[in-house]
Amino acid sequence: MEWKDKVILISGGTSGIGLATARILLGKGAGVVINGRDVAKGRAALSHLQSLPGSCQFVPGDVSDERACCRIVQETLHHFGRLDGLVTSAGYYEEQLLENVAARDVESLFATNVYGTIYLCREALEPLKKNQGSIVMVSSDAGLQGNIGCSVYSATKGAVVSFCKSLALELAPHDVRVNCVCPGDVKTPLLSRQMEANPDETEESLRQQYPLYRLAEASEVGQVIVFLLSREASYMTATAVPVDGGLTSW
Repeated sequence: MEWKDKVILISGGTSGIGLATARILLGKGAGVVINGRDVAKGRAALSHLQSLPGSCQFVPGDVSDERACCRIVQETLHHFGRLDGLVTSAGYYEEQLLENVAARDVESLFATNVYGTIYLCREALEPLKKNQGSIVMVSSDAGLQGNIGCSVYSATKGAVVSFCKSLALELAPHDVRVNCVCPGDVKTPLLSRQMEANPDETEESLRQQYPLYRLAEASEVGQVIVFLLSREASYMTATAVPVDGGLTSW
């Protein structure tokens, strides 16, 4: 793909995997819109990214809000006039045993992780069909296997995998490909907050779960996302790609 003529929208693009993906794409000359809820964080990310060759814009908004998703896509089209790829990287994590889960916890997790993904994809359909674009969703190893203490989170990420596969079949006649990545633990602010909330969970204890005996860098997941967006992955659709250092093969 000649990235200099392409425009990619990344939800959750102000930190972690989304920000790393934006950095890679901008380095290749793409136009990128990063989205996030925190305006200050978004402006800081934009300031950092503007030194790269591609053109970048920040569009604030909460993807759990259906109307915000419409506005995010419309502002992307206003800035760049087109949309070639969508990365749904916005995510919310909460670790709780089911006996302690309240209705509001379920609603919050599904609102961001599932509804936000669905809303953004729906709003992006027409421009992506026009340009035979690509969608990459960020799921999780938790969407492929069970994990103690995060059954509701796992349900949201499993839903993303199923949604990815079904949407891929819907959009295949339009030559729009849909895939998802399923990372394990990644060195991101989200993981740092997770470890702060659970003192027994350290980087060393997490590393021991992985055949490669280390955690992923956000850029390693970003490279896979960029590949899936590209025409180099032109025969890949409806695929959930583990990027987990071998975790799900234990």
